[in-house]
Amino acid sequence: METIKINTSQHVEIDYPVAGLGERVAAYLIDFAMFLVIYFFSLIALAIIGIESTLENSTIVILVIIFAVCYVFYDLLCEVAFNGQSLGKKLLKIKVVSIDGGQASIGQYFIRWVFRIIDFTLTSNLLGFISVAVSEKKQRIGDIVAGTTLIRTVPATKIDHIAFHPVEDQEYTPTFEHVTILSDNDVELIHEVIRTYYTTYNTQLVYQLAAKVSAHLGVTIPEGMNEMQFLKTVSSDYIYLTSRAV
Repeated sequence: METIKINTSQHVEIDYPVAGLGERVAAYLIDFAMFLVIYFFSLIALAIIGIESTLENSTIVILVIIFAVCYVFYDLLCEVAFNGQSLGKKLLKIKVVSIDGGQASIGQYFIRWVFRIIDFTLTSNLLGFISVAVSEKKQRIGDIVAGTTLIRTVPATKIDHIAFHPVEDQEYTPTFEHVTILSDNDVELIHEVIRTYYTTYNTQLVYQLAAKVSAHLGVTIPEGMNEMQFLKTVSSDYIYLTSRAV
């Protein structure tokens, strides 16, 4: 599975899976369906208005032009405004990122948008689909030129792999009492690293974060407890203690 390393605000690199062709197509179809629905209801609205009054042809032309402009610029505007996501991409939990793992720039969004003409319009979608299918990072031509790709923002993980289960045992005894000095973002990062491990099996990431967390808490990992168990214990302790404090 191809991945892209994303550097978090805590300076921990997390591997995110690259989005495949199926997810790209599904996101496109969702966006296209949204425009079809808007177009359909616009026709109904125009018909209702036409019954009550005479609608000038120039008004209809203006509305059609506005609709067409919104359709053409939709992807560019959404990706710039919503950090690499359109409605379809957001629902599919995928987003555009720079190939180096950082947030894509406006220039990169613009380049990949311009190359939609080559990837989709002039080649009837064929070139874009072939490029995504055969390229190493699942990139269409616009992505290759712009230096971008699409990632899955939530790694596919089985429910029993997730660290953020509520602690239901009322007699649970925390191992690390002062985990409350961590922030919600810190524990969310622990959760994300654990989920990512079960997707990529990147043990180095677990070791790296466990060292950072133990240093921040001023504790050593107890004998007989490995780094993964340490992170899960810290997460459980945090959830238990913060839930009791509410």
